[in-house]
Order: sequence, then C-alpha cells, then structure tokens
Amino acid sequence: MPTKKISVLLVDDSAVVRQVLMAILSDTPDIHVMGAASDPIFAMDKLAREWPDVIVLDVEMPRMDGITFLKKIMSERPTPVVICSSLTQKGAETSLQALSAGAVEIITKPTTGLKNFLIESAAELVAAIRAAAHSNVRNLGKRSASPAPLAAPAGKLTADAILPAASGHAMAQTTERIVAIGTSTGGTQALEAVLKALPRVCPGIVIVQHMPEKFTASFAERLNSICAIEVREARNNDRILPGLALIAPGGKHLMVTRSGAYYHAQVIDGPQVNRHRPSVDVLFRSVAKFAGKNATGIIMTGMGDDGARGLKEMLDAGAATVAQDEASCVVFGMPKEAIKLNAAQRIMPLEHIHQAILNG
Repeated sequence: MPTKKISVLLVDDSAVVRQVLMAILSDTPDIHVMGAASDPIFAMDKLAREWPDVIVLDVEMPRMDGITFLKKIMSERPTPVVICSSLTQKGAETSLQALSAGAVEIITKPTTGLKNFLIESAAELVAAIRAAAHSNVRNLGKRSASPAPLAAPAGKLTADAILPAASGHAMAQTTERIVAIGTSTGGTQALEAVLKALPRVCPGIVIVQHMPEKFTASFAERLNSICAIEVREARNNDRILPGLALIAPGGKHLMVTRSGAYYHAQVIDGPQVNRHRPSVDVLFRSVAKFAGKNATGIIMTGMGDDGARGLKEMLDAGAATVAQDEASCVVFGMPKEAIKLNAAQRIMPLEHIHQAILNG
C-alpha cells in the first residue's frame, strides 16, 4: 500500500511566498499541497471543505492575524502548525506568541532576497512539515537493547568539530551542581512548564533550544517574566549561578567551562553540529568534560538525534541523566534516540522533570 501523503495548507499574504512554497512542496513526493490562501479568512473557506494534516502559517496578515487564527484552530480542532515568519525582532516576538498558542515549529524568512532564501531553505521546511505531521500536537496544550554505536550518521558533523571528547574524569565533585537541558520541536512550551515549576533557589541551568537567531533573546525575556528564577540569553563568560538559567543564543554554540570551583558559559561560533547551531551535543559534551558527576543532563521533546550521544557522554562521565517520556513529548525523536543509546538513567513525564533539576 502506498504511504499516505502529508496534506498541507499554506496561509501567507505574499504571492511570492505562496508560489515558491507550492513549487517546492509539490516536488516533494510525500507532501500534497491541498491549497494556499492569502489570509485566514480565505483559509477558513478552504477548511470548511477539507482539513489538512499541517498548516504553514504566516503571522502578520490583513483581515485576521496569524495568532488569532492559530488560537481558533487549536481551540476547535488542534492541528500541527508551522510558522513561517520574518526574521525581525517584531517577527520573533510575534512568532513566540504563536509557539505559546500551540505552533509546532518556526521557519524564518528574510525581508529581502525572499525567493532565493526559500529555495535554499527547502530542506528545512520539508523537515519541519514532516516532524509536524508526526507530532503529538495535543501535548502543546498541556503544561534495553545493547548500546548503539556513537558515530554520527553520514553527512552530519559531530561535537568533535567543536571540542574533543573528555579523557578521564572531570575534576572532583564540588558543592555546586549544574543542569544541562537540550530540546527542540515542542521545547518552548516544555521549557516553560519546567522552569515555571522551579523555586528561586535551584541549581544553575544551561539550555540549548533549537531556535533561529534573534528569537532566543525574546524567548528568554518571556520566560524571565513568568518564572521565579532568572532566565536570560547566555553571554560569553557568564558565570553559571544557582537560580539562573542561561539559554544558548540562536546561531551560536553554548559550552560550559570550569575555573576552580566555578562554572562559566562559553558562547562561540563554529560549524553546525547535527545540522544545528546551537547543538545539544556540543553543550552536553562540554558538561561531561568539565562538570562530570556534578551535573544533571536532561533531553526533552524534539525531532532528530541531537543530544543523544552527548547525554551518553554525560552518563559515562558520572552525571545523572534524564529523558522525557513519549507520552508527554510533542516529538519523541531526541529522547527516543537517547534511550536507544542507554543514555538515560530515568525516563520521566514532563511534569516531573523539575524534580530531577532540584534533586539530581
């Protein structure tokens, strides 16, 4: 039996975007474009006749904005939505509102050179649509085997491209413990649930959330406004302190270093690792190398396998390790790959993960 194609509805007021995206997706064998609409009002007419598997949605449109439309969709018939947003500060803030309202993923588009950019980003868009189609979208509304080889799949750089693996053990245990978290698709909502549950006094936290450049600062500011702990975008040489969560800037890798008994953040350029920058594997490897048994590693919802090998390195270095369970994930890809590697000591639902941060 042939595999059912992913049905997609495009909603964007730009005729160029609609034309280019329709051409890209029509050439993808497992995707069917059921239609395109210039705004949500026209989209609702199409939805009255046929419902897609995934909606690709702009956020700034006439007659009805994308956020209002998204909230309507999620309240009436929860559907995976991929946001296609302008790479501007205003676009970032609006897109974060969309993620909070239930969108699965963000694809960014520039204000100039749009056609060429969309063509060059075709693989990213297709991957986002496929992940969205297999996501557990209802979770967005909620707040054994032998070890596999640790080599990365062909065509992807590993954390070796940034720093070598740990040799021997990290320095002796100290009284200061740190927590490293890695997440991707569905992670903005998952992180909000975890960080909001933490009291003001908790271990220092370093986070990689796969997110485009310009978005992470707004995301951190939003979390800081609703959490008891301090949350902000990481800066180079920031000290990792109790009650502080540092989020890797989009487009940069985040690593942990150690000076005496103190841990610091290191923000660096470098190639994409596992096709991501920031990469969870890079963060986790640095924590394995410099914190070892003083650390807890947590891998949460997201597509792909970034972080799985790094979590195994953390476990081997003596760290406590946790993977989010399938039932509470939007996309189980990253935790699933870590579990396959026997990298997770514990598998926990989202609502219990804050306890792993507090108790180790």
